[in-house]
Amino acid sequence: MNIVNFTPLSAVVGGALIGLAAALLWLTLGRIAGVSTILGGALTERVPDSGWRFAFLAGLLSAGLGAVLFFPDAVHLDLAGGGEQLLVAGLLVGFGTQMGSGCTSGHGVCGIARLSARSIVATLCFMVSGMLTVSVVGHLL
Repeated sequence: MNIVNFTPLSAVVGGALIGLAAALLWLTLGRIAGVSTILGGALTERVPDSGWRFAFLAGLLSAGLGAVLFFPDAVHLDLAGGGEQLLVAGLLVGFGTQMGSGCTSGHGVCGIARLSARSIVATLCFMVSGMLTVSVVGHLL
């Protein structure tokens, strides 16, 4: 077992920040922090509703950019599969979020916190699919 990348402190801090952001969005705007739905709404919804969506997305992007700029040794980006694989993966994720009526942040963080049966089932499907994919790609291919 490889435990080189086992970083419990950063995982706990990151999880707490995600939970805090989701709770603040819910408490201040009454919105669920499902990133795929936020992005989809920013691109398709009416103009008065898009401001908070763009602010949320800008916060996600700026946090990632800040991590790269201020902690370059802590951020490892490996695009070994190339741009084509990244494009296919992105399209598959987009298709999956449409099929599942949301993404891992909406179902896994916010939906489970609200005890939504649909979100619990969706999250179980995400997890099983991820485990099967890792098993097939990592051990059979």
